Order: sequence, then structure tokens, then C-alpha cells
Amino acid sequence: MNRNCEGTEQLRNIPGGREMFDKLEDLLVRLEEILSELNEPGVANDPARFQKLMKEQSELQPIVDAYKEYKACQQTVEESLMMLDEESDEEMREMLKEELADAKSRIEELETELKILLLPKDPNDSKNVIVEIRAGAGGDEAALFAAEIYRMYVKYAESQGWKVEVMEAIDAEAGGYSLISFMVKGEGVYGKLKFESGSHRVQRVPKTETQGRVHTSTATVLVMPEVEEVDVEINKNDLRIDTYRASGAGGQHINKTDSAVRITHIPTGIVAASQDGRSQHDNKDKAMKALIARIYDYYQQQQDQQVESERKSKVGTGDRAEKIRTYNYPQNRVTDHRIGLTIQQLDRIIEGKLDDIWYKGSYDGDWYCFLYGKIDNRYEYITMNSASSFNVIREAKSYVGKYSSIRMVVLPK
Repeated sequence: MNRNCEGTEQLRNIPGGREMFDKLEDLLVRLEEILSELNEPGVANDPARFQKLMKEQSELQPIVDAYKEYKACQQTVEESLMMLDEESDEEMREMLKEELADAKSRIEELETELKILLLPKDPNDSKNVIVEIRAGAGGDEAALFAAEIYRMYVKYAESQGWKVEVMEAIDAEAGGYSLISFMVKGEGVYGKLKFESGSHRVQRVPKTETQGRVHTSTATVLVMPEVEEVDVEINKNDLRIDTYRASGAGGQHINKTDSAVRITHIPTGIVAASQDGRSQHDNKDKAMKALIARIYDYYQQQQDQQVESERKSKVGTGDRAEKIRTYNYPQNRVTDHRIGLTIQQLDRIIEGKLDDIWYKGSYDGDWYCFLYGKIDNRYEYITMNSASSFNVIREAKSYVGKYSSIRMVVLPK
């Protein structure tokens, strides 16, 4: 049975289907062009071009695969209907009817899947990230909690096959970190971690508490997309680079040579430092990456005060009352305050099982969409609820044309 023929009439007839069909055909052609370019002999000698093509291919491949399957299923429907008209054997007719029903069911699923795949994406979603975790309110306990939050993200990164590189760490006297910043490298890192920015609150009995009282402490998390050097123009004459002897426990070279590096961007006063690399060159590279990301973030703030205000509202001051999530140890409970989601799985979450709170594919309850879009140089927030993740995404899609940029997260409620 030929499943590669055109089978797009049903797609054309759904609301917005013609525009969707045209876009899918364009993406199909574009993917073929990319694959052709990747096979050119000289492309491997141009790392920047090769990386750009590979990234575009990874973004288009899932869409094109779903579209090809859709067309194959549509062709199956057409051929099954034709054969039913001609077939007289009852057993064969039953088999054709079953194949027809399966194809129609899969077509409905693929229509929804294609709509989701074509939703506008944050251009930063595929980027690596730089995460900064700072101890907030709560003294020593806040620093210890900051270390546990860092460990939680490291565990999650390992489960995703991502790579974590510490860029800067300031140890607290009683243990933990006053500040730790690190880079996470991998596929789609920012897309998954971007909503972690904000104040994280912990409620538990500290080891030093003799009366058994529950204390509340906080740590703030800031997630920034890594910015390539081409995105930010930096004049080398505007940089002051200082080297110094790294502090803390070390190996063969640390504490013996001036391997730590601190880079200051003079026009903005922004500083980035690294001391955990094996050499001065390694530390300079890490510090420069952090500096570029911070300068990019700085100029983005200057250009759009609305974004800055929204960003600050996410991170907060670290006060106990400002929180996006609470980790309650006595009750083994995690609560995401943005969507009112509470689960009794703290022991799993703190071990890096973050998908337990982000996604629940088999969740048997309502779904919630938290969406914000930019219109007239300001941001609006929209919330939607539905018993189906597909329905809530379909409803969210109706807002796409209204906004110049859009971000969305769908979670079980």
C-alpha cells in the first residue's frame, strides 16, 4: 500500500488548515535543503555553519516526521475507503474497517500534535543556561538549602544527559553556599529550566535546632540563557582582567598559582569570576562566558523596563513571603505557588526528579496553562484550565496572533 502520496485534504479543511498546510510544506522543503547542505563536502570545515544547520535540523525534524505520518495516515484512510467499496469478503472488510478506524484516530492525534509543534517557541529555549543560586533569608540554613537546590539541578541535569560546569562558588561558613553559579549545557536546557527563576522556600527542622521547631529559609534562583559572543559586542579595551590565587581546598595547582580570573566590564561595572577551572585559561573562558551573559542581560533590561520588572518579580528579594515554590520536609510536600500544585513527593523532587512536578503525562486531573505574552510593549498573564492537556494548548494557541512574543508552560493542576 502506497503511503507516501499526498493526503492533505483533511488538513486543509480544518480551521486555519490551509495556512498550516502551506507552512508544513515549506518546512518539509527546508529540511530537505538542510540535509542537502549538510552533505556538501566543505560544510564540516565551517563549524559555525555546521552547528547552525544541525540546530535547525533538530528543530524541524519532529515537525516534518509528524507531518509525514499525518499524510501517510490520510492516504491509508483514502485507500481503505476505496478497497471497502470493492471488497466483498466480510473478513477482509472487517480488517479494512479496523485499519480505517485506527488511521482516523491517529489523524486526530496528529492534527493536535502538529498544532502544538507549530506554536511559537522562545528563541532561547534551545540554548545552554547559566544558573545563579543565592542564599536568601534564614542565615546558615539558607546557605545549606542553596547547596541542596544546586544538587537537585545537578541530579536533574545528569538524568537528561546534560553537562554541568561550576563557574563561581562562595562557600558559607557553616556549610553550603552563599552563592553558586554554574553552566548547564545540553539540548533544550533553557526551555526546561527557565521557569525555575524565583525564590524557593524551605520549611524544616535544622540540625542545630534543639526544640524541634520548623524554620523557614529561602534561596533565590536565576536562570539566564547563554549568549554567544556574536550576540553581544564587547570591546576588549573595555575589559579589565585580574588574576589571583584561588581560595579553598584545591588540588595540585590551586592555591599555588594565580589561576583564578576576575573580569570587569568597565562601562557597566559588571564582574564575573571563576576559580574552579584547572588552569588560568580555563577560568578565563568560564568567566568570559558568564560576563557575556550578564552584559546581555544588562542591556536587555535597559531596553525593556517591563521585562526587567517581570524578571525581578520572578527572582524577588529572597524574602520568605516571596516564593514560587515551597519545600516542606516534615510533610514531604512540594507546592508550586504559581499554579497551586501540591504533591507529596519532596523526597523525589530533591533528588532531581523535577519532571514529577513539571509534567505528568498520566495525570488524571485538570491541566493548567500559565502563559504570558508581550503586547504594546507590556506583558499580560493568562491562565487556562482544562481536563485535557491538548485542549488547554489548543485554547492557548488562540492567543498566539495577539502577541508579538509569547511564552507558555502547561502543567497538571
